Amino acid sequence: MLYINPENCRNGKTRESFQGLKQAKFQRKRMLKQFSLVFFVLLACYNGVNSRELKHITKEVEVNAPASEAWELYRKLGLLDLIDRKLTNIFQSTEVLKGDGEVGTVVKLTFVPGNSSYTEEFTVIDDQKRVKAAKALEGDCLAFGCSVLIVEFDIIEKSQNSCIIKSIISYAVKKEFEAKDPKPTVQIEAITQASKEYLERNN
Repeated sequence: MLYINPENCRNGKTRESFQGLKQAKFQRKRMLKQFSLVFFVLLACYNGVNSRELKHITKEVEVNAPASEAWELYRKLGLLDLIDRKLTNIFQSTEVLKGDGEVGTVVKLTFVPGNSSYTEEFTVIDDQKRVKAAKALEGDCLAFGCSVLIVEFDIIEKSQNSCIIKSIISYAVKKEFEAKDPKPTVQIEAITQASKEYLERNN
């Protein structure tokens, strides 16, 4: 329970404290946006793509569970276990090809009925900002016209017992495929919804 000293109320310290907390939250959100922008620019340059060529698909889902619990699910290989148990209608199997969940880990998702797959490498895991990003290596829209595909998850604390799972899919289309306008088909919304249901059921 929050205790407010009457003396602090009289001299305005409590108001300043609340204003300080509000300012800190605003600065954290601004830092997350700046971090995402810098990350995408650097990764795009690494792949020989102008950052202005990247297209973005952004979704946000509010979850009634602490941000720390959501991050624990997302930060390593927890999502693979969730996919294997809850999304068998979409994914036939998951496989860790390399690593133990840290940066550099490579995972493969095979879609039902088993004739297509998606492979990605974890490129960013930031425990402080609760940001995770992966670069697609093969499959999905890379197979039909995209040159780059990046998937990022941001876990944003909303209150002590709630958070927002923000997914950002960034991709670039090869010039010779621009007329066809290919788009990513990786099932991020299904994964996020399964995460929401799992986290809320356990709180």
